[in-house]
Amino acid sequence: MTVHRSFEEAEVAEVPELFGELDPSPRLLMGPGPVNLYPRVLRAMSVPIQGQFDPEFRRYMSQVMALYRQVFRTRNEQTMLIDGTARAGLEACMHSVIAPGDKVLVPIFGRFGHLKTEIAKRARAEVISLEVDWGTVFEPGQIEAALKQHKPRMVAICQGDTSTTMLQPLADIGALCRKHDAILFVDATASLVGNTFETDAWQIDMVATGLQKCLSGPPGVAPVTFNERVVDILKHRKHVEAGIKPPDLIEGNGPIIQSNYFDLAMIMDYWGPRALNHHTEAASMLYAARECARVVLEEGLDQGVARHVLTSEALRAGLQAMGLELYGDARHRMANVTGVIIPKAIKNGDKVRAEMLGDFGIEIGTSFGPLHGKVWRIGTMGYVCRKANVLRCLASFETVLRRNGFATTAGVGVDAAYKVYADAAH
Repeated sequence: MTVHRSFEEAEVAEVPELFGELDPSPRLLMGPGPVNLYPRVLRAMSVPIQGQFDPEFRRYMSQVMALYRQVFRTRNEQTMLIDGTARAGLEACMHSVIAPGDKVLVPIFGRFGHLKTEIAKRARAEVISLEVDWGTVFEPGQIEAALKQHKPRMVAICQGDTSTTMLQPLADIGALCRKHDAILFVDATASLVGNTFETDAWQIDMVATGLQKCLSGPPGVAPVTFNERVVDILKHRKHVEAGIKPPDLIEGNGPIIQSNYFDLAMIMDYWGPRALNHHTEAASMLYAARECARVVLEEGLDQGVARHVLTSEALRAGLQAMGLELYGDARHRMANVTGVIIPKAIKNGDKVRAEMLGDFGIEIGTSFGPLHGKVWRIGTMGYVCRKANVLRCLASFETVLRRNGFATTAGVGVDAAYKVYADAAH
């Protein structure tokens, strides 16, 4: 027999679950990112939003451009935000410059070099991959030899690759790219603010980053900057969709940029004096980015780098005192993330991470590819980059390691970190 329910009965029986109010467990995020946000950034995200053509909001956009010129240490007029996580900045920069058939040289020293290879291939570039062993970086001569041989349109490289915790020296590479007429694009997502970065002094043409590492903001927008060498390329590829194209606009004669959303030629006009409509600006994320920049600039860029260097020195001293071995070339370690080789006594590295999170509320990272299961990664970035967090992490890590069969002396890691701080104070 078929049972027919009234509409009201069906409504009662099938009320969709609303779930509970958000109440995430407190975490100390000491992995490779994201990290805990500056409290001022959280407060900035709660202010009322405005439309992107409100005169007040346009002033905020201009302020963001001015602030990030200081953060990037550049005079580039074209300094702005791409709405999307850090990868959106990579996509916008690479797809807007690379035309089908262009040669792109990608020096790979970790996972995120492979990512740039992937993006360049999707832009239909002819990709030349240059690789070194993970845990090492490139010498300038290796880059120049590839420039001479392949004559690429673009060199796309990380400054810091969190998968290996290595920091690529860049001071000489920009001049080499200028010499060989290549655009140097640097992915500074993992390194900016925690390590010295000089856009103009190092002759870097194009940079992209994210908020979620040393800037201690939420993932969701990607600050980028690029110079007139890049602008000249974009002018030749300029195309504006018919619905918003001004009658006096002259389009370029080059191949159209494949993505509408990540079309830097149009985004320049959106952020610039034309204020040409392109997308609805992510207002709360812009407020967050604005406050991230204000926080780091108030501290001072050099002072912020020094804080990251000291904090990583204290953490590493503690780890080594506990009998752990650090990963990678010591001359080229990032100042904001540390690789730790998982000792043989530890049979399950993921179990250690789970206990750090479940018992102590501290997140540390694993790694990718050939390093998965061989290395832990501990981040000391932005708001997290403080003495109290280093001591808490070392004490908790020591406890978890001893419970999982690794022999170490109680308190030795914390004592070693204390000594680094004490020496720095004198």
